[in-house]
Amino acid sequence: MPFAAWEQAFDPLLTPGARNYWKTHNFTELNDAVIDIVLEYANSLPSSQCEIFLALVGGQTSRIGADATAYEGWDANFIMNDHCISWARGFFDAATPYASGGAYINFMTDEEGDRVASAYGANLDRLSQIKNQ
Repeated sequence: MPFAAWEQAFDPLLTPGARNYWKTHNFTELNDAVIDIVLEYANSLPSSQCEIFLALVGGQTSRIGADATAYEGWDANFIMNDHCISWARGFFDAATPYASGGAYINFMTDEEGDRVASAYGANLDRLSQIKNQ
């Protein structure tokens, strides 16, 4: 099943026209403090339209060099994505001290333009040069 079809089938929050709000962090580990924060926020989901999505991404992806692609976060072992604006912002802020500082660009909101550099890291200048060509 293509990934886009998988997303549609297994995540109703990705329904076309849904008004989604997402925040994202990369983590190199999910320590007890992060798990406690995840559980705290999972136990206070403000609606059935909210979710916390944690994805294991390490393995083969961690073998990609940081400068091999535009996205530099290949050292992340986990990524987090959450929904519902005030709840998501609170969860995001609580998890920030434990995050690696990177972010997955496709889960960032329009208001996070200042975080684009953290998604691409040292690759941002090279990506900008390529885009300008």
